[in-house]
Amino acid sequence: MSTQQAQTKKFQKGERVIPAADQQASKYYPAEDEAQPKKSRKTLRPYKPRATLQPGAVLILLAGRFRGKRVVLLKVLDQGALLVTGPFKINGVPLRRVNARYVIATSTRVPVDGIDKATVEKVGKAEYFARDRKADKKGSEEAFFSQGKSEKKAVSSARAEDQKKVDEGLVKAIKKEGLLHEYLKAQWSLRKGDKPHEMVF
Repeated sequence: MSTQQAQTKKFQKGERVIPAADQQASKYYPAEDEAQPKKSRKTLRPYKPRATLQPGAVLILLAGRFRGKRVVLLKVLDQGALLVTGPFKINGVPLRRVNARYVIATSTRVPVDGIDKATVEKVGKAEYFARDRKADKKGSEEAFFSQGKSEKKAVSSARAEDQKKVDEGLVKAIKKEGLLHEYLKAQWSLRKGDKPHEMVF
């Protein structure tokens, strides 16, 4: 605790209060202002998925590497992410996360009772899809000169095993439904004159 107190001194016809040394303004100021958090009036609300986004629904991907492919929804994740699969054996789409904004939900449903629930829970966690930062470093000389060469990344055996476990039950259910196998395998696209807003999926 500081024992210093403010002092009152007389100057000509008036008085002036001199604050204590620990209360006086600093002579030095930082070169840059400290960043203040931006004030937002928006209230954070929990994500509420669309009514059509239910596990087992067949979705059409509208963006990304597999756009135009039909996939099966396995689980709705946090913040609008969806866990989907092709299955890989049918149309080549592996287990992946997609944004709910870039999918069209169809009225077709696939029974998901036979899939491995434990594997779906494990794959649905955020750390499952985390990238290996050490492998992505580009500081080395070899990485600089190999930028033009596209090397195909090998899929880990653990991921391949998870894919098989999830797809096994799905493929069995799909084979029981007539023409569903061909429906998932076919590519979706728009032709000249098609009106998406008038289509029923």
